[in-house]
Amino acid sequence: MLLRPIYSTLFWAFIVVSSLLLFPVAVLVWLVTAPFDRRLRAQHQFTCFWASLYTWLNPAWRVRVQGVEHVRPGVTYVMVANHQSLLDILVLFRLFVHFKWVAKAELFRIVCVGWNMSLNRYIRLRRGDPGSIKQMMDDAERTLAEGSSLMIFPEGTRSPDGHLKAFKHGAFTLALRGRVPLLPIVVEGTSNALPKRGFILQGQHAISVRVLPEIPYATFAGESAEALTDRIHALFRRELGEPDAPESPAPAAAHGERA
Repeated sequence: MLLRPIYSTLFWAFIVVSSLLLFPVAVLVWLVTAPFDRRLRAQHQFTCFWASLYTWLNPAWRVRVQGVEHVRPGVTYVMVANHQSLLDILVLFRLFVHFKWVAKAELFRIVCVGWNMSLNRYIRLRRGDPGSIKQMMDDAERTLAEGSSLMIFPEGTRSPDGHLKAFKHGAFTLALRGRVPLLPIVVEGTSNALPKRGFILQGQHAISVRVLPEIPYATFAGESAEALTDRIHALFRRELGEPDAPESPAPAAAHGERA
């Protein structure tokens, strides 16, 4: 059992050291590409590479990505994924498709990693702050109008036990306002590899990321945000094999979180 804390310490130390080395490269990518890359696609692709290094090089995680063919080139989506673990962030970058994260503001203060989030113009949110929620919704709508997809965890935070939590309606309100399709993404196995509480890696685990077929805007154009939220939550329950039982309603605040 002593091996896990040692291995975990080495892993997090590798993230710190590699981030110090890779952030200057991210700045260089930004300087070279930002003047003519309006949506910062190159910056995001580099960030996908940076984040993917940690799952590529960790032999304990066997990550399988399926359904990327469902992502149509040139289409703007609201992407929604369930949130089991901090590792969800890393494995979702393995999609190597363009999007902007909606992330809690505290993450933007992390040395190198948070600075790179700012370079990417990811969207920040202070949870529980009505003004910040409104600003996030405005920024997200503008991002969709510019042609960039959004990646949102509609649960709002990581599940403490790996089971699906109630969804907040922010992502679905944005899809309705922006008249864009939804793209559901199911993540499994990350809660076993790294549970919410603690930073000790839990040995070898299979992890999967499944991109489901898109849900066209025309199929939910007449729905309320609340009804659409319930429908997509039921879809995730089915895909995760969880009981089809009623959930407690989520708080009215609309937001997503990246950790």
